[in-house]
Amino acid sequence: MKAIVYKEYGSPDVLRLEDVERPAPAKDEVLVEVLASSVNALDWRLLRGKPALVRVMIGGLFKPKRQTPGADFAGRVAAVGSEVTEFQPGDEVFGVRGKIGGAFAEYLCTTQDRLVTKPRNISFEQAATVPVAGVTALLGLRDVGRIQPGQNVLVDGASGGVGTFAVQVAKAFGAEVTAVCSTDNVEAARALGADHVIDYKQEDFTRNAQRYDLIFAANAHRSIFDYKRALTAKGIYVMAGGGGAEILQAMLLGPLLSLAGSNKMGIVMAKQDKKNLIFLRDLLESGKLVPVIERIYPLREAADALRYLEQGHAKGKVVVTIEP
Repeated sequence: MKAIVYKEYGSPDVLRLEDVERPAPAKDEVLVEVLASSVNALDWRLLRGKPALVRVMIGGLFKPKRQTPGADFAGRVAAVGSEVTEFQPGDEVFGVRGKIGGAFAEYLCTTQDRLVTKPRNISFEQAATVPVAGVTALLGLRDVGRIQPGQNVLVDGASGGVGTFAVQVAKAFGAEVTAVCSTDNVEAARALGADHVIDYKQEDFTRNAQRYDLIFAANAHRSIFDYKRALTAKGIYVMAGGGGAEILQAMLLGPLLSLAGSNKMGIVMAKQDKKNLIFLRDLLESGKLVPVIERIYPLREAADALRYLEQGHAKGKVVVTIEP
């Protein structure tokens, strides 16, 4: 089968489209023919091996442990192991890769607890965008942010992959949502359902009179103290992504600020749980959640897809399609 492979850390230039051995499912695994995968910040961070913490925790100290990018995907079940009971060949599914391999490939193996059936009302490309970005938004708002109906919720970075999901998920929970984005994306944010939209080029939301019960930073680019200033007395700040300095602030200072005052300052990373995928699938089926895709690249142009996402200006998700 064809797969994107990299055997050393570096820029997208180190990626190669190669013929590799097609995986065979273990007794508890599902073999999926991948039709689409989405590009996430995790992919280019693992590719570059930066910051160093990425190598220490998951990437491999001197060379990549996982040599094919792509965490989430959508496709059709090709075969199942003897212990798999929930799926059968031909089922249309979406989910997250297994312990070995990646989704920038024609086939992959994963376990049934990382898969759900794809709703009929969305495409494979749309479904592939959900498991990482959608779950990150859900966990950040619901589990870390403790979102409640009627709360004033601000989504900073509302036009990106995670941000577009966060606006819609917050609305599904009954919050009054303020989206922060650039001038070019104001109308798109309103179309997602945001009650208010702030153009960060025209207004600094951390310095006006409005305070928020929950701030979800999909792409944090401000000091943690700026976000704290914009919270209500018992407001919660949740960081889902951003620059290296902002990530370190959230990891190191967030717990200290939470202990020292009434505000909670947290960070969220996507932890895969079938219940979360089912929750999001229900929103997709009801039409309350509509994935936003800006660009679609064929597998052979996966390096270009990563280059584009790394620039930090994607409006929604970037998708890689795998044609049989």
